[in-house]
Amino acid sequence: MLALKANIYMHMNDISANQAYLFIVYLICGVIIGVFFDIFRILRKSFKTSDFITYIEDIIFGILTGIFLIFMLFIFNNGELRFFIFLAMLLGMAIYLLTISKYFIKLSVNIIVIIKKLIIKIISILLYPIKKTVEILKKHVLKSILRPFRILTINIKNIKMTKETKAKNKLSKKDKIKTNKKNSSKKAKLTEKPKLFKVHKQLKK
Repeated sequence: MLALKANIYMHMNDISANQAYLFIVYLICGVIIGVFFDIFRILRKSFKTSDFITYIEDIIFGILTGIFLIFMLFIFNNGELRFFIFLAMLLGMAIYLLTISKYFIKLSVNIIVIIKKLIIKIISILLYPIKKTVEILKKHVLKSILRPFRILTINIKNIKMTKETKAKNKLSKKDKIKTNKKNSSKKAKLTEKPKLFKVHKQLKK
């Protein structure tokens, strides 16, 4: 009897120890899921994304967490689902999100910002000689290529200007001739009036 009791006691101790071990394992799993969730939050804060990409990110997060949970269940609990497992995972997520999450997000966002700035600087340094060569090519090569076209455009403009000036000169000459004719006709009329007046006086006499 004592041996049976001892065996039962040992078995119970093993079960409780195993459950405690599984509880700790799935508590850590909850923390890891919280880290996954924060990684997606960090990416959203660091890089501006559209709503469509956020939906895709949420789907990816769900798929990854599902695969991770199934993997952990089959490794540590032979694929058996128990209530304390979900309780341990939720507790692990809650502990992580309430304690470490804020600091982890801040630190990782700052690191990403610094890395982004460094990458932009490196790219700008690497592209600087290319920019300079392009500017020099624009200044010298393109000018030499476009010179004949510019000369053609200038000549066309000059031809247009000369035509316009000739047309204006013709119009001004015509206007001068018209004004001269008008003036001469007025003078003729003025000279005819006194002659007619003299003839009229002589007829009266």
